[in-house]
Amino acid sequence: MKINSTVLLTLVLLILMMGAGSVSALLGFELGSSALKGVTTPDGRPTTKFASNKTNNSQQGGLVLLKEDEILKIVKARIEGKTKAAKSEKLEDDDEETNSSKQKPEEKPPAVVEEKLQPGFPVTALSEGVTMSVQSVRYSGGDLLLKVKMQNKGKDSVRFLYSFLDVTDDKGRTLSASTEGLPTELPANGPAFTGTVSIPTALLDDVKKISLALTDYPAQELKLEASNIPVER
Repeated sequence: MKINSTVLLTLVLLILMMGAGSVSALLGFELGSSALKGVTTPDGRPTTKFASNKTNNSQQGGLVLLKEDEILKIVKARIEGKTKAAKSEKLEDDDEETNSSKQKPEEKPPAVVEEKLQPGFPVTALSEGVTMSVQSVRYSGGDLLLKVKMQNKGKDSVRFLYSFLDVTDDKGRTLSASTEGLPTELPANGPAFTGTVSIPTALLDDVKKISLALTDYPAQELKLEASNIPVER
């Protein structure tokens, strides 16, 4: 009896152990299945991969091919638009040039202003076709300035040294003077030359008239005398 009960107990334990193992196996399988839901095996086939890439690129790019007629129409329209714009710009430029030419006043030649001479001027000296003329006098700073014009209408050129210029007042006193711009040589039948004779005003306190005398150099054949030049202030 003891042996039978031991065997029976052993069988019961084996049955319980097998049942518990089966139950735990089933539970493990269920848990693994639920954890692997949604997981798929990667596709290792290259053709399938390339096909999927092309499909995705075509969906993302949205490439649309135009017909040849539509392309030609678009190009023609753009060319005509540029041509019209260029013509309109040219017309606008022509209109601006026309308006500017209409608005621009006609240029008139500058009027020749004749020199207004002071009373008693010019005072002129003439010798052998050579002229020395005092056109005007004016006071500037500490000097009296005489505007002198010289011209040679003779056949031969004439030379001058202005250190030989004699300046005297109405009392016969000799005055110091300097020249500027007067030519050292007057060509034959040449143009008129203009210069200035300067006299310090300190020498002209009681002077009303002065005289200029000049001769050529070195021949000293000419004698130019401009007398009674009014210098009173």
